[in-house]
Amino acid sequence: MSGRAQLMWDEAVTGYDFGPGHPMDPVRLALTRKLVGAFGLDREVEVVAAKPAGESTLQLVHREDYVDAVKAASADPAGADGSYGLGTMDDPAFAGMHEVSALIAGQSVGAAEAVWRGDAEHAVNFAGGLHHAMPGGASGFCIYNDASLAIARLLELGAERVAYVDVDVHHGDGVQAAFWEDPRVLTISLHEHPRTLFPQTGWPEEVGAGAGEGAAVNVALPAGTGDAGWVRAFHAVVPELLAEFRPQVLVSQHGADTHFEDPLAHLAVSLDAQRAVQLACHELAHEHAGGKWVALGGGGYAVVDVVPRSWTHLVGIAAGKPVAPETVIPEGWRQEAFARTRQLGPQRMTDGRWPVSWAAWEAGYDPGDRLDQAVRATRRAVFPLRGLLP
Repeated sequence: MSGRAQLMWDEAVTGYDFGPGHPMDPVRLALTRKLVGAFGLDREVEVVAAKPAGESTLQLVHREDYVDAVKAASADPAGADGSYGLGTMDDPAFAGMHEVSALIAGQSVGAAEAVWRGDAEHAVNFAGGLHHAMPGGASGFCIYNDASLAIARLLELGAERVAYVDVDVHHGDGVQAAFWEDPRVLTISLHEHPRTLFPQTGWPEEVGAGAGEGAAVNVALPAGTGDAGWVRAFHAVVPELLAEFRPQVLVSQHGADTHFEDPLAHLAVSLDAQRAVQLACHELAHEHAGGKWVALGGGGYAVVDVVPRSWTHLVGIAAGKPVAPETVIPEGWRQEAFARTRQLGPQRMTDGRWPVSWAAWEAGYDPGDRLDQAVRATRRAVFPLRGLLP
């Protein structure tokens, strides 16, 4: 194994553009790539542009009729078939939609292949993490589910145990659905409670079915959860499950929309807590998956202040060159961000909350605390199914 990290990047992924006013502004991708470059991190990784996912790869997860519908909408956006979730307010059809969606999926599949084959120890595709797309339909700004496709490709290559950890503010419903009955894939999602946020799924009682019972894990966090509770919930659930499951590869999704500035959700997490969980995923990959780690982006709609910083931290961690929180952001990047968006960029790579303090679950829990109630609900629902004490 080379040990070097790969950054999956093709400038054309910024063509994933639902149009003016849509929250999924591709400027977040362009600015992240620029910030990665401003810190010289692109010299610490191998920058790779993988080929788009082809028909056979897409059909590892998506139905043929759905892929055909995406192609048709891509060629004729005005004729998009709404029964597939295309041409909606969340997922407007646009020219070239199939091609750029397949390109993004291809970067995640390429990341999975590189890590599995030992060409890289870690691989990052921050344009990916489009975790809401279903086998037969678009959903929640997601056309093709690159996270599911990466996992399916790992299984096709011979992986017997793949763990997926999703810390986006929204439930990773599409990935859960793709592997609902598959015991080879452990899906863990920490997200805002479905009572208060799309897609209204991800209840702790959703644990998988058939041979996959106990392989779906959901931590439904109360709105308003901040750094200490978010990191506590992660460590109260994820490490113990990964130790039991013994994954051969860890795939993680790092949506930045848990942040307190995000306009579409209601958690109160800082950039520093996001960085803490990124570091934890890196450590867990080494502890339980032989270092094999595929890290994806996801949601995140504070496109200047939050997303570029969060995912630049992710790239730095994967590269073995983590960016210190107190680091000053280069003025040239701030000027470019302003020129593109007319928003003032942040000054430093921190929200001023580093190091993040949190209480370990093993030290005890408060039965009256809403965060602890959420963790308890998850542990009670799924831990006994995996032979663990709740």
